[in-house]
Amino acid sequence: MAKKTPRKENIFADLPEAEIINQPITETIEKNYMPYVMSVIISRAIPDIDGFKPSHRKLLYTMYKMGLLTGARVKSTNVVGQTMKLNPHGDATIYDTLVRLTRGNEALLHPFIDSKGSFGKQYSRDMAYAAARYTEVKLDPFCAELFRGIDKNAVDMVDNYDNQMKEPALLPTSFPNILVSPNLGIAVGMASNICSFNLAEICDGTVQLLKNPKTDIEKMLDIIKAPDFSTGASLIYNREQLKKIYETGTGSFSLRSRYEYDKDENCIEIKEIPYSTSIELIMKRITDLVKEGRLKEITDFRDEIDLSGFKLTLDLRRGVDPDKLMSKLFKLTPLEDSFSCNFNILINNTPRQMGIVEILSEWIKFRLSCITRELSFDLEKKKDRLHLLLGLGKILLDIDKAIKIVRDTKADKDVIPNLMAGFDIDEIQANFVADIKLRNLNAEYIMDRIQDIETLQKEIAEIEDILSDEKKQKALIASQLIEIKKKYAKPRRTLLIYDEDLEEYEEEDEVENYKVRLVLSKEGYFKKITFSSLRGNDEQKFKEGDACRVEYDADNTDELLVFTDKAQLYKTRVSEFECVKASSLGDFLPAKLGMDEGENVVFMKNLAKYNENESFIFLFANGKGVRVPVTAYETKTNRKKLTGAYSSASPIAAVLFEEAAKDILILSSADRAILLSSELIPLKTTRSSQGSILFKLKGKQVIDRAYDSFEGRVANPGKYRKTKIPASGSLLDEKNPDVLQITLD
Repeated sequence: MAKKTPRKENIFADLPEAEIINQPITETIEKNYMPYVMSVIISRAIPDIDGFKPSHRKLLYTMYKMGLLTGARVKSTNVVGQTMKLNPHGDATIYDTLVRLTRGNEALLHPFIDSKGSFGKQYSRDMAYAAARYTEVKLDPFCAELFRGIDKNAVDMVDNYDNQMKEPALLPTSFPNILVSPNLGIAVGMASNICSFNLAEICDGTVQLLKNPKTDIEKMLDIIKAPDFSTGASLIYNREQLKKIYETGTGSFSLRSRYEYDKDENCIEIKEIPYSTSIELIMKRITDLVKEGRLKEITDFRDEIDLSGFKLTLDLRRGVDPDKLMSKLFKLTPLEDSFSCNFNILINNTPRQMGIVEILSEWIKFRLSCITRELSFDLEKKKDRLHLLLGLGKILLDIDKAIKIVRDTKADKDVIPNLMAGFDIDEIQANFVADIKLRNLNAEYIMDRIQDIETLQKEIAEIEDILSDEKKQKALIASQLIEIKKKYAKPRRTLLIYDEDLEEYEEEDEVENYKVRLVLSKEGYFKKITFSSLRGNDEQKFKEGDACRVEYDADNTDELLVFTDKAQLYKTRVSEFECVKASSLGDFLPAKLGMDEGENVVFMKNLAKYNENESFIFLFANGKGVRVPVTAYETKTNRKKLTGAYSSASPIAAVLFEEAAKDILILSSADRAILLSSELIPLKTTRSSQGSILFKLKGKQVIDRAYDSFEGRVANPGKYRKTKIPASGSLLDEKNPDVLQITLD
């Protein structure tokens, strides 16, 4: 028989019911939630104007007090343990913070910690750092600029978490570290993501702002060109994007990996990747693309990171174009990644989102405060020293008298008052004199001491002069920045590339190639017809009142260029149109290509490739004409629309295509014509050029049509030939009364 499980008694049965307290949600948020929010924002996640979060500041200050700015390296565990006196969040989080600040981790352009051992890498998510007991650290010499003046009351010192020690509220950084070291912080309800900039550029930009506080964004963009990252790579430069970031503190830009092609091994070696990604993310994405069958160009890829640095190698199949493959990978993988900026910084414990100029202005205010406090400290020390020496100078007048006063004084407590009375000095000076050793009570010793009086007086006057003039304080800050730049500046690691120079990859399905007939009507209807459809039925159908403008053969893979009367060019592909029958009306091009309202097609041409020997000929109503090479319309990116396809100074009269020199018949509204070789028309590489006058026009006459195939259009075309431009037109025979009279006879 199964044993019965004893029933459990309700142990809470005798407890009184909990009291229900009604509390408005607004009060709950204010009393319980808001203190937590403010604590996270101010004491943990958002960096201050010195460029550090509290965890960074506590760690570096601890190392400074340990003497690690000049001493030898010590075990990381020692540093972590000492830091816990200021940072109560645990050894693991402290060591995580330390790792990121080291030279070995490569997260910073200017590392703060000189390290020995394995500290992982910024560009690898899975490369683990060694335990703290195995690694050694000390402060990098660069850190001297973080602590300049800290022992001279440059910043406020506050109690630590248990009120047993003092720590700096901020570090008196002598350069704008807030823009030199990258920082990411996620608080409650807000976040901060600050990219790093080149130290030399930041110093130059700050000096410029010190000289001219009204420096505008355009000038600052010329000095601080763009962000700079420790992982290098290339930044796709877009001035308008960066201008927005510099003005508002928000925005994003793209970073692209840098690579080399090894022809002998037929492989691509990726040497630098964007700061915002990792090698694991890239390799995972490449693996997925290979599994999906979308990346058939590579046979193998591997992580080859070693002591020489980062390397990701891709083995290619024979015949693969490495540049085209990389364009594809930039589009489909994190080898090209974006960095989103959010310059959220604490100013007097208040988070503020600021642009570059505003951040530097706030740093200058902060630095002025540090300089003022540091100079005031020095001034007080020098004044105190001067005061003592002035008292010592009075003793020099009669050393024997001083000795006699001390010797004749019976009570020790009366020595100071007697010296004060005997030499007319105050208590501080008297104590200083009384503390001098007997062996030093000689004229030589006292003379050596008081020789510093004149030097001290001069130094005090200089400090007082600087303290009374903000311009001199700014000049002092500027001189320090110039010194820092000279001593610590490094060449830019992140190179700039311009988006118009990039070849953008656009994933496409394989397009079948075959011959087609292209037909464009005068009203803008377009038809693509297969040759098989044309057999026995090549009569084209159009709307009533419409007629054929052009008709020619093409390949289905050709690119299609469509010029409009608004000086715009629309680019598409023949393959993007469905095949129709000759009896169909076809696609209305303005609607198909998304043209502007009232915009009409004036010319269409298909191209298999952009040949530098071929040109478009533009003839304008005002009698001018120009040839523009086909290559002027080639773009590395798959742009669908080009504005400024030709000059808009005069209405377009005709567009023609030139493969080789040809004769062109140009007619005016006065029924006059000229026939000239296209070689006479000037060739210009600029699309917006108007060219030269070809046809001399009178009054309100304009060019209204032109032909490069004019058989049957005019009788005896040779009589209109011109060999020089500009040329006057000859009246068409069909309109000439004298010719008509002869014909009637």
